[in-house]
Amino acid sequence: MTVERTGPVDPIGRYLKTQKTEKVVKKQEGDSITLSEEAKFRAELHKSIELVKQAPDIRQDRIEEIRKKLEDPSYIDDKVIEVVADRVLKMFGL
Repeated sequence: MTVERTGPVDPIGRYLKTQKTEKVVKKQEGDSITLSEEAKFRAELHKSIELVKQAPDIRQDRIEEIRKKLEDPSYIDDKVIEVVADRVLKMFGL
């Protein structure tokens, strides 16, 4: 018995097997967003409003009243100085 043609039945098949296939590499991009200038402005405005809300309440009329009292020499006595000193020390945690 004689065996002939031990290769593939299809003569082109031999060439197809030897060619390398190129892999398609897809670059995966992450999700992203772009904010408009108006959105950035509104975010900054919101942040500023929150900071103002967190700030201590300063009443200018009360400050002026206290300044006038402190300018009057009869108002300042040892008791007032002691109370002010205690409050300042307490404010600084001492």
